[in-house]
Amino acid sequence: MTKLKLTTTTIFLTLFVVLISADIGFAQTVDQYVAQGRAKFERGDYKGSIADFDKAIKLDPNDATLYAGRGFPKGILQDYPGAIQDFNKAIQLDPNNGLYYTFRADAKLASRDGEGAILDYDQAIKLNPNDALLYVFRANAKGVIGDNKGALKDFNKAIGIDPNNVAAYASRGLAEISLGNTKAGCKDIEKAGSLGFAGAAQLKQEHCK
Repeated sequence: MTKLKLTTTTIFLTLFVVLISADIGFAQTVDQYVAQGRAKFERGDYKGSIADFDKAIKLDPNDATLYAGRGFPKGILQDYPGAIQDFNKAIQLDPNNGLYYTFRADAKLASRDGEGAILDYDQAIKLNPNDALLYVFRANAKGVIGDNKGALKDFNKAIGIDPNNVAAYASRGLAEISLGNTKAGCKDIEKAGSLGFAGAAQLKQEHCK
């Protein structure tokens, strides 16, 4: 009887090893792959993160969040076309999610497509018109393409929505300075500093002498 139990145990252990090595059976769920992908992303293992999201997408190819999740590590690895393709798919699956337009805009801006980024920020703002940060993001994109006056309008809008938005004050200050309005720009930088912006002193030293 004892011998039979040992033999049975050995057989099951052998089968378990074979199944794992063959990568069949005991399949992981989408949630498990996503959890692994996020953990690897946080550790800086971006290629490993992508591989886990690849597996999750194979199991559920119609989940927009999976493509968005895979787009982030691609962007960090400067695979901007790959990231944009993933965000395209996320938008296709969930066209009313403003975050996906924001993510794609960030990838476009990183790949120096400022005008394309602005179009995506436009759509994100259309879906979330009271999100102050979206105006800050679009303003920065406008600054990249040299539309400083347009950027200034967006910074004003952001501050109108959120009067304590540190990023808006600091960025508006730089925009004002670039337009020759040094006094107004330095006042904004000082305001950003009073709200806790750590880089305010450096900006004042560089631009407000």
